[in-house]
Amino acid sequence: MERAENLSLAAWQRRASGQTRVSAKTFAAILVGSACLSAALSSWLPLQMSIVTVFLFAGPHNWFELRYFLMRLPVRFGRSRNFFAVAFGGIFFLTLAYISLPALYYTNLLSGVNWSIAIATWNTCMLLWIGALIILRGKQNYRRDWSWAVPIIFTLCALNWLRPELFSLAIVYAHPLVALWFFDRHLRRTKPEWLSTYRRCLLLLPLFIIAMSWQLGRATSLADDNGLFWRITQHAGAQLLPNVSSHMLVSMHVFLEMLHYGVWIIALPLIGATGALWNVKTIPLAQHPRGFPKSIGVVLVFSLFIVALLWVSFFLNYSVTRDVYFTVAMAHVLAEAPFLLRMI
Repeated sequence: MERAENLSLAAWQRRASGQTRVSAKTFAAILVGSACLSAALSSWLPLQMSIVTVFLFAGPHNWFELRYFLMRLPVRFGRSRNFFAVAFGGIFFLTLAYISLPALYYTNLLSGVNWSIAIATWNTCMLLWIGALIILRGKQNYRRDWSWAVPIIFTLCALNWLRPELFSLAIVYAHPLVALWFFDRHLRRTKPEWLSTYRRCLLLLPLFIIAMSWQLGRATSLADDNGLFWRITQHAGAQLLPNVSSHMLVSMHVFLEMLHYGVWIIALPLIGATGALWNVKTIPLAQHPRGFPKSIGVVLVFSLFIVALLWVSFFLNYSVTRDVYFTVAMAHVLAEAPFLLRMI
């Protein structure tokens, strides 16, 4: 059952051992420097950086995520069959439901109280799905008791029904941090000598957030006099938090997104890629005798085509493409949950 995962891990370790050693201090300097640069740019030009980062990195980071998840997918599900059945089923139905919400809203089938109920219902289904995955994952590891997660899930469900829109906004800000967790788990397996340094650097993240909040909290709100700028400020929560500077909200969201993109596009591939990214045989599902090398190759090539199409769509109509992307991209947000649980 775990053979593919073990093959992948072994390949990562062989590659890591053959690379030039980088000191922990250099690693820390790169992390802190990247965070400082991201914070400075997002604070100085929040709207512009939001447009540029989404245009350049939204599609590619999804491709890197897809490739990373394919590397973590076992050739045989074995005892994990139920886990992956619930995972893939939840991703499909929750994504479909999420995509249908704006369609129902713009057709006036959902509005006012009904809209809040619909959002709260979707959030609840997502939380219960994650709870089910945690329970199933816990049953695969008898050395750990994951029952403590159940009351937390139900508590979050209750909080969600108090203010579903704010709960959804919290997900928007929390999601970029998941990439940092992936990086932590990956370092633990392949670069344990860097793990303590990385976690010390993570302690600086709250300081960055506090500093940006203090510096930008009283800044004049950003002008949202055109459709695109309005969409960006609303996505960051300007309408839900009218007493908070939209400059701070957009800057904070862009800062977290830049960290998110940096982990998936730069950090994980440099540390965890098994050979050339275009070499399909570095993926266990493709190199295994019972694998699917042609299918995996087709999926990756088709995904590259989607990335190129996304760039063209951004160029032709950035505002509409941005709305469509952030709706459909819920699939990759949901997909992170089961694969992260598999690494714990």
